[in-house]
Amino acid sequence: MSCGLEELPSVLWAYRTTARTSTGETPFRLTYGTEAVIPVEIGMSSIRREVFHEEDNDDQLRINLDCLDEVRDKASDVTKKYQQKMNEYYNKRVKLRRLGIGDLVLRKVTTTTKNSAHRKLGPTWEGPYRVVHYSRQGSYHLKTLDGQKLPRPWNIEHLKKYHQQM
Repeated sequence: MSCGLEELPSVLWAYRTTARTSTGETPFRLTYGTEAVIPVEIGMSSIRREVFHEEDNDDQLRINLDCLDEVRDKASDVTKKYQQKMNEYYNKRVKLRRLGIGDLVLRKVTTTTKNSAHRKLGPTWEGPYRVVHYSRQGSYHLKTLDGQKLPRPWNIEHLKKYHQQM
């Protein structure tokens, strides 16, 4: 399913004339200071077309351009409120995990730490490792059980607490 090159202008037009949730405005209006008339509106009657007066158009465009900074400021305020709302939504659901010094943890196997011989069926976690230092929120320095320090800190999203089976 490939999009032909001839469809690109239509896709870009749709993108530029669709209001964004985060700003409440279209990219076209934030750029040019006025709403675009979509091609469908040209052939049919609409309120915008009925109240359009060509002789007043240039004056109205100048007014819109003069007010563009205010429109952008309002969009910026809406964006800040939207980001705060999304941040609050995320923070309500996130559960902070903390590890203590001396805790045993497993480390997620990443593409840089993966043994190439294991391929798809290799382990997804390795360890255990011991937490030796906590540097900032979510960043932990580890060492192996035989005392070798790992060269860099690890983010908590790549670690999980190891529970020894008795």
